[in-house]
Order: sequence, then structure tokens, then C-alpha cells
Amino acid sequence: MSSRFEPFLGLSVELTAFSYFDLLGTGLAERYLATLDTVVGSEITDALLAAFTALPPPESEARIHALRTTILGNELLGDVARALIKLWYSGTWFELPSAWTERFGPRPANTTFVVSPDAYIEGLLWKAIGAHPAGAKGQGFGSWAFPPKIPAPAPVPKPDLTPLPLVFKELDQRHDELSASIDAR
Repeated sequence: MSSRFEPFLGLSVELTAFSYFDLLGTGLAERYLATLDTVVGSEITDALLAAFTALPPPESEARIHALRTTILGNELLGDVARALIKLWYSGTWFELPSAWTERFGPRPANTTFVVSPDAYIEGLLWKAIGAHPAGAKGQGFGSWAFPPKIPAPAPVPKPDLTPLPLVFKELDQRHDELSASIDAR
């Protein structure tokens, strides 16, 4: 592991909201760092890691604000960081926006691609939604018989469906009352 690996993993933890161990458990952290280097170049990757390393101490409001402004709000680094988030969640590198490539130059490897079959299977989105990747990780025999892990939303109360003639009658009464009080002044 390179000296860049720890900052890369720390940045990934903060961008994805998954733990260090969750990300290491995918077995893809080194491959994702290499993907970042290949697609945008080591200079931009180093700039991203340097910006992350320079953030205020962890678990402070200033750090959250600095992450949003210094990295996600940065013209050069913001789209790269968002592509990294999508990479962790889906296992797919999504091509950077055309505005980014127009401003910072095209990159030959900047195309949409799945990093590896493992990347799809280990995508964080499956854990985030409490599901399994279709056709890749079976849930086990009879799992279809159990309710989903994600609870159903609470039922929405039905709105008051007072008939319109009654609503208009009430409005007329209020109007008459207001008119009478204004006339009395």
C-alpha cells in the first residue's frame, strides 16, 4: 500500500458515509485508487488527497463545511469526488461531465465503465438499500418468504373531503362576518 492509500480511504469514508472496515471489506479500495489515477491522472488524485488531508479535524462542523466547499464545491475536484462516490456505490466509473472535460481537458480513460465484476457485486448501494445484487449473491433458500428489511412507510391520512358547497357556504359566512365588523367601525 502506498502512502496515498490511507488518505484515499479516509476521503472515501467521509464521501460515502460507510466505515473504514466496510470499504476495506469490499476488497476494491486499491483498485478504486488505481482507477482514479488512470482516469483523471495522479496529479488530480494527489490534489484531491491533499485537499482532504488539509481539512479541519474530524467530527467538527468546520470539517463538514470545508469538505463541501474545498472538495465538493471545487471546480476541479468536485466532479471527481462525485464520480468517486458513484464508483463506490455502483462499481461503475461514470464519465465526468462535458463541462469538466472542456475546462480541464479530455482524459483518454474517462469513459463510463464497470471497474470489475466484483465492483458490481460489492457496490455499497446493495448494503445501503438492504438488498443483494441480482444474479450475483443469493439471499438463501426461502428468503422470499420474509418481509423486506426496509419498513413500509406509514399510511398517509386521508384529507378532509368536505363537499365544496359547504366550503363556499362557510366562506360566505366568514365574509359576511368580516363585512359586518368593518361596517361597525
